[in-house]
Amino acid sequence: MGNYMELIVWNKSVDLVTEIYSVTTIFPKEELYGLTSQIRRASISVPSNIAEGHSRRSTSDYLQFLKIARGSCAELETQLIISKNLSYLSSEKFKILIEKTSEISKMLNAIITKLQTP
Repeated sequence: MGNYMELIVWNKSVDLVTEIYSVTTIFPKEELYGLTSQIRRASISVPSNIAEGHSRRSTSDYLQFLKIARGSCAELETQLIISKNLSYLSSEKFKILIEKTSEISKMLNAIITKLQTP
């Protein structure tokens, strides 16, 4: 199965986390324990679950963690929409982040489908 750090989806999700952390530094201070914390936790959950599932060395475990990562992508998309609606994100930054999140989600779907195919 190789090393999870060689997976394109893991690398893209780590890059997204880095970008999310950078973007959320401009969020209002009163959001530090609210939306800022939630959006950061959702983003970091994606590569973390990919890594943990991959390290379990069991296809069923790996699938479960990939599905959790995919769920975290949906959570992140929701939080990005809320951030845009509250004008914490510009339309341009929102578009970039939502596209990256969607791409990662599609990649996770492809891996899940492939692993579930006999």
